[in-house]
Amino acid sequence: MRRDLQGVHPINAAAGQPIRQGFAPEDAMQIHQLLILGYQNGGGSVTDFPTWLRSLHADPEFDPALCFSAWDESGLVGVMHCWTSAFIKDLVVHPRARRQGTALALLTHGFHAFGLRGEGWVDLKVMENNFDARRLYEKAGMRYVQRSAMTELDLA
Repeated sequence: MRRDLQGVHPINAAAGQPIRQGFAPEDAMQIHQLLILGYQNGGGSVTDFPTWLRSLHADPEFDPALCFSAWDESGLVGVMHCWTSAFIKDLVVHPRARRQGTALALLTHGFHAFGLRGEGWVDLKVMENNFDARRLYEKAGMRYVQRSAMTELDLA
């Protein structure tokens, strides 16, 4: 899916949800745990913490400024990790914060950040059977640009 960034809304339109921009090393463990929780029923996978952290820092498309997180009084409730190629790699919201505008706030902040970098659009991939995510992305102004067949390796 793709979001054209022409006329992107300012950050203050992000549902009032406070969002932190930037990857803080002290938050890495909580981010990893939320990714595991978010992908436990499919749609993605996460390696063990040391491997994940090493691969994150070794990734040439990793930029700490393209990590966005949402917090409540109990801790991390949402994370969005993007690549420098204007691609949303991960977007996960904790079950206790779903349907409260957290994912939309993360997306809005990400769109704004990429707009400031001069990007024309932001892309992501979503499983066709992930109806909740597809509705969210449609609400965020994303449109379908490509369909890809999934292989057994993609699902592992």
